[in-house]
Amino acid sequence: MKRLQRNPDIVWRVEKRRQQAVIDRLAAGEESGDEGTVILLISGMMHQLNLLGGMIWAQCDGSRTLAQIVTQLQAEFDVETALLQADVQEFIDDLIERGWLSYDQSTD
Repeated sequence: MKRLQRNPDIVWRVEKRRQQAVIDRLAAGEESGDEGTVILLISGMMHQLNLLGGMIWAQCDGSRTLAQIVTQLQAEFDVETALLQADVQEFIDDLIERGWLSYDQSTD
């Protein structure tokens, strides 16, 4: 199984207050924009991930496959599975290209 794992050299944290504010706005039917809820520190540069990106990032701990991440997110969001799959795949492909994520090639 190819499990997704974060680059261990990247320091990151969840901005819990900001995350909760975004969740509250979404629950109220408001726009959340692309407000960062997860901060990454990479080679001295700070990057932010929005709510969905942060949720994907947090699950890339080496224990889950892409399909498992999509299944978990499907439980959180009311969106068509094929659309969610495509969006998650595109996001993960981008982070792999940047060297921020990789697939663990070990077999179970």
